Amino acid sequence: MHAQSKKLSIDDQLLQDSIYKSNKKKVLNFSMKEFDVLFFEYFKRKNDPNIVLTKTEFYNYTVQIATFSDRLAKLYPEQKEVAAKNKEQWLSESYEEYLEFKASQKK
Repeated sequence: MHAQSKKLSIDDQLLQDSIYKSNKKKVLNFSMKEFDVLFFEYFKRKNDPNIVLTKTEFYNYTVQIATFSDRLAKLYPEQKEVAAKNKEQWLSESYEEYLEFKASQKK
């Protein structure tokens, strides 16, 4: 879990760790339908100019989406590398960049 991007602050990494530990079991048992709901809800809320996610909400989405990559790697062993890259990408999502994106929406 700690292989994520160096650009995240220690506080953000600790928050991610906490979310990961508390959601891992639930997410690894998600069906594709449950994952799709989570995934589309995240993008809908992220792109809604009237909604600004809290840091915890933001990382709740990104960490759960990243965690689902572990499930995909188990289900599709030949896709293990792709799943690992996806996980790393989602774990490197930064709340600060998200806030910059939200600010740019208002322009």
